[in-house]
Amino acid sequence: MAAPRILGGTCRRVSCLEDLFKEMYNCSPSHRVRVPGRVNLIGEHIDYNGLPVFPMALQRAVRIVFRPRNDRMVVLHSSDERFPPVEFEIGPKIERWSQGSWGNYVKAPAKELACRFEIQRGFDGVLQSDIPVAAGLSSSSAIVNAVGLALAHVNDVLADPGEFAGLMAEAELFVGTRGGGMDQAISLGAKDQSAAKISFNPIRLQHVTVPDDWCFIIADSGEVAEKSGSLQFEYNLRRAKCEEAFRVISTNLLKQGITEGLHESYPELCASLDTEILLYFAEKLLPETEHRCFRHVVTEAGRVEAAVERMLAEDIGGFGDYMNASHDSLKTDYQVSTEVLDELVQVARDGGAVGARLTGAGFGGCVVALAERRRTRDVLGALRAEYYERRGRKNQMDERLFIAVPSRGASVHVI
Repeated sequence: MAAPRILGGTCRRVSCLEDLFKEMYNCSPSHRVRVPGRVNLIGEHIDYNGLPVFPMALQRAVRIVFRPRNDRMVVLHSSDERFPPVEFEIGPKIERWSQGSWGNYVKAPAKELACRFEIQRGFDGVLQSDIPVAAGLSSSSAIVNAVGLALAHVNDVLADPGEFAGLMAEAELFVGTRGGGMDQAISLGAKDQSAAKISFNPIRLQHVTVPDDWCFIIADSGEVAEKSGSLQFEYNLRRAKCEEAFRVISTNLLKQGITEGLHESYPELCASLDTEILLYFAEKLLPETEHRCFRHVVTEAGRVEAAVERMLAEDIGGFGDYMNASHDSLKTDYQVSTEVLDELVQVARDGGAVGARLTGAGFGGCVVALAERRRTRDVLGALRAEYYERRGRKNQMDERLFIAVPSRGASVHVI
């Protein structure tokens, strides 16, 4: 097999991938799959608690051109030289490679599908992505979804989008990250020019058109936030604290006769009592760290509902206020922001954004800012001058700073 030709940077034209595939495998690919990244507008760290979130899909995406094989092997090359080729045999007993290996995101959907369906065929493929890596824009979940869709197509596996999103969310447990289902649901089910409020158990999408004069801007801090690496413990720790806080609160509410039954989920708990009452009991019953996590979860859930209403009403100022409050909560209560992210948020706000917040898991990665379209240049200019140029990163701005255009969800096509 020929060594991969590195395309360098990003290659947005599918024909580039097709040419590379021909060089690699001495034949033409038969299919292509595209899975977009996503930006979560509001609702951070609550999808894995079963609470609604409000993301939108991006134009930036993972793309794979592929051709079915007649055996159970998967052979996948990346157009980016940072990521070595991946080759393995599909089966329910696939073993994970070392922590941090991108190949685990390729193996994850293969193992999940092999445990659920009769998977007899793999594929040869070439992958390209223009989603910033480890930046909180769901680059890893896009890989999982793209490989999963390719394997499902090759093996004639049929599942509705909600069910498939759930399978792919389960697949990511193979990597070691205990996330929710937001990334999979939005990348598979998004519509053009829309964000989507996503509810869980079961997965449901409420599509909301983004007003024409609203502009979302993404700024990558350059601070790496790799959930499959050293930060995995911190990410999973917060989820565990949320689960413990829920157990303590729901159990004590039942013991004190405030509720008639034991709540089974955060959505049930939040629907049963006003937020102020829940926070009162949280302060009385929980240790400080669990209290902070619980406070973020229940207040962020309220901000999601309110922000959706503000977008429906085309109230950009109100939506921006909820974004700002979300960041403050992520910084102070959930403690996943950094000095760099806080600075980037402030630069965006000072430059004319009505709202700005970290997006994704935190600990680095990206900020999303909202501005009136007429103020877009002002915000971009401030971010360029006050953040990127000051750090000597002028040559990285095309990759790290861009307007987020609401995009459609995943697709598979015959070439």
